[in-house]
Amino acid sequence: MQIGEDLQMEDMISVIIPAYNCRTTLKQAVDSVLIQQVPLEVLVIDDGSLEPIADIMESYREDSRVIFLKNTKNMGVSATRNRGVQEARGKWIAFLDSDDYWAPGKLARQLELLQQTKSVLCSTGRELMTAEGKLTGKVIPVKEVITYEDLLHQNWINNSSVLVKKEILLEFPMEADEIHEDYLLWLKVLKKYKKVYAINEPLLKYRVDKNSKSGSKIHSAIMTYKTYRKLGLGRRQAWRSFISYAVAGLKKYYV
Repeated sequence: MQIGEDLQMEDMISVIIPAYNCRTTLKQAVDSVLIQQVPLEVLVIDDGSLEPIADIMESYREDSRVIFLKNTKNMGVSATRNRGVQEARGKWIAFLDSDDYWAPGKLARQLELLQQTKSVLCSTGRELMTAEGKLTGKVIPVKEVITYEDLLHQNWINNSSVLVKKEILLEFPMEADEIHEDYLLWLKVLKKYKKVYAINEPLLKYRVDKNSKSGSKIHSAIMTYKTYRKLGLGRRQAWRSFISYAVAGLKKYYV
C-alpha cells in the first residue's frame, strides 16, 4: 500500500517498544515496524533487561527512524511506555510488544480509517502464534465499532494492535502493572470518548506465552476483576462484567 497524499509528516507515528529479555524476538518486531509505509519513528526502550540488546540495536545505527533509549533501572511496562509517550515526536502512538510483530500495511490502513472516522483510536484483529513464533492460523476477530459497554464485557482491544492519538495517552497515562494496565487504559478512554474503530483483519501477529504476565488463566482472571475495581466499578457491576469477560474469553481461545 502506498502512502496517500493526505498521510504527510503531520501524521507521523511514534512506535514504542519496551524491551526486556527479548533478544530472540526484538529484531523481528523492529523490522515489522520499519517496513510500514508511513512517516514514523520507533523508540526501543531497554527496561533494565538482563539480556543485552545493544548489539541488536547497533544494526539500526544508520537508520535515523530508530531511537534506542535505556531506563536507569527496571521501571515496569507502564512507566516505560509512559516514558516513550513523553519522548515521542509523533501525533500518533502505536505500542508494540517486543515479542509480537505486524503485517505490512497495518499502520497506513489504520491512519486512513482514523482520518475517515475522526476517531482517537484504532485497533485490529490478530493471529496467534506459538511461544516459538510459529503462526497457528487461529485468528481473534475484533468488532469494527467498539463502545464502552462492549469493552466492559470483553477486551476487544489488544495493546500491540492499537494506534492512538498522543494527546489521549498524555491525558490517560498507563498505570497499575499489577493488573491489566492496558485494559484499564482503554476502558478509561472509551468511558470518555464513547466509541472507537477497528480493522477486523489479523494485522497483528500475537505471541501466546504461558510464562507471560497473563499466561496463567486464573491469575489473569484475578487481574481482570481487579481492573474493574480499579476503574471504579462497584462489586456487583464488577462481577457482572467479569462473568461476561470470562465467557467471552472461553469462546475466544477455545471455541
